[in-house]
Amino acid sequence: MPPVLEVRDITKRFPGVLANDHISFTLEPGEIHAFLGENGAGKSTLMNILYGLYDPDEGQIFINGKPATITGPNDAIGQGLGMVHQHFMLVPTLTVAENVMLGTEITKGLLLDERTANARIRELSTRYGLEVPPDAMIEDLPVGVQQRVEIIKALYRGADLLILDEPTAVLTPQEADDLFDVMRSLKAQGKSIIFISHKLKEVLAIADRITVLRRGRVVGSADPKTATENELAAMMVGRAVTLTVDKDEAKPGAAVLSISDLVVLDDRRSIAVDHLSLEVKSGEVLGIAGVQGNGQTELVEALTGLRPVVSGHVELLGKDVTGAVPRTVLEAGVAHIPEDRHRHGLVLSYPIADNLVLSSYYHEPFAHGIVTDENAIDANAERLIKEFDVRTPSIRTPASSLSGGNQQKVVIGREFSRPIKLLIAAQPTRGLDVGSIEFIHSNIIRQRDEGAAVLLVSAELDEILALSDRIAVMFKGKINAIVSAAEATRESVGLMMAGVVAEDAVAAPVEDAHVNRA
Repeated sequence: MPPVLEVRDITKRFPGVLANDHISFTLEPGEIHAFLGENGAGKSTLMNILYGLYDPDEGQIFINGKPATITGPNDAIGQGLGMVHQHFMLVPTLTVAENVMLGTEITKGLLLDERTANARIRELSTRYGLEVPPDAMIEDLPVGVQQRVEIIKALYRGADLLILDEPTAVLTPQEADDLFDVMRSLKAQGKSIIFISHKLKEVLAIADRITVLRRGRVVGSADPKTATENELAAMMVGRAVTLTVDKDEAKPGAAVLSISDLVVLDDRRSIAVDHLSLEVKSGEVLGIAGVQGNGQTELVEALTGLRPVVSGHVELLGKDVTGAVPRTVLEAGVAHIPEDRHRHGLVLSYPIADNLVLSSYYHEPFAHGIVTDENAIDANAERLIKEFDVRTPSIRTPASSLSGGNQQKVVIGREFSRPIKLLIAAQPTRGLDVGSIEFIHSNIIRQRDEGAAVLLVSAELDEILALSDRIAVMFKGKINAIVSAAEATRESVGLMMAGVVAEDAVAAPVEDAHVNRA
């Protein structure tokens, strides 16, 4: 039996970048084939070629042993390929059924035949363990369930081969576990899956075969039964990578950030932060652990001036900054690595050089009165690009054209290039590869060691445990517990994330940790 998919010598060039360099691989029936690589390694470009979003400059694609020409997504769908993008292609104001039917509507006369579509969606949900209500509105569904809708969309259109592009980047640990159950169900029923990821634990847990890309080329393959995380990391980055955070014991000083009885609303006007009080000291990392959606986003936005405060107080070095606008917060010595770098961290259409001075473009040496100094801005960009290893053809390259890891390095380079009293880092490594994570972690610890207070918010429990000196567990808008990182365990913090009180979580046996699989 021929491979479900065979790719021979696929090559794709963009101005100044060789994104794919003669890539070849096969995908067998009923196989989960994982692709690992740093951001910018060429993974998404390759998948976009398979789905018809890009035309290759060279190379051939074979489906079930026959040459295939894929000039657009409709060609790909017609030949049994389905793709679930990292950023979902769903209309929030439509139902599940309406989204699934979009473009392939079934009608009875002049009306949509939603009954037939609903029955088909329920049948697919049951067969593959997807459990999605057809009549639910997309905007009311958690992210993990929205992703299931994307998978159902592909299956509804007859996909036998699924491409999942960084599918866990926006999921909680529990949702990622549920996705893996779905993938195993799909595999058991003969579907073939290409799984794009940068998370070593995930590919070792779910893949049948692993291919590693680096700078557009295949640099090796691995058997997940025998491969180790360190071996895969070295293949991805091209050097040995430290997977643990190297740090000395913290030397906390005076309180830098003091939060008292803070109340903040979410976008639906419900209480997201519920009378929360917290203190962060100089020279320490205080990590906030919690399943996404328990008020962490609203807390960070309130502290950085991006969301109004209903009541309570925020003090920075004794000065009341409650409800201050973002510029006032930044001028007070706060650096902010935002959860959504596209929305709050970068102006994507601006060149890298301009993005690197968004916090200080109106100060000398970048401006003299109302006149900007382009030479100073360019010199700053050249220095920071080198210092923070931003991989780009030019300082004039738009931020939108950079990989996710390099975009994050631009944000970090900008924020760390000025005096910092408090660093607020929200999901600082979400969606990033192991090399970028190592770099960002070391820079966060460097800021701590230089005396900054660090408030770290992350849905990655391993990140919280690795970087934090103290851990505050957030549940339903409140602090459930604050524990020393030295005494915390994955099991006890996981239980507290699920709402178990601290004393019970610490006393719970390890085998009970399934309550929360973070």
